[in-house]
Amino acid sequence: MMASMENMGISAEWLADFEAASRRPLALRMRYAFVRTYKPVLDDASFRAFDSTADYRDWCERNLPAWLGYGRV
Repeated sequence: MMASMENMGISAEWLADFEAASRRPLALRMRYAFVRTYKPVLDDASFRAFDSTADYRDWCERNLPAWLGYGRV
């Protein structure tokens, strides 16, 4: 199995890390499964409401950094 994983481009080190993680209890795996990332402006208010999707999109374009990906394409 290890040879077939290497043929797929999966290193032995990466596979060992994955197998070690799979042996951890579910609660611990869930704790480390999500990475909290601060999002400027979005995380600065606990609640926002908009009358329409168009209002929401306009607000995003005016207030959010482009790198967050909330702009129109």
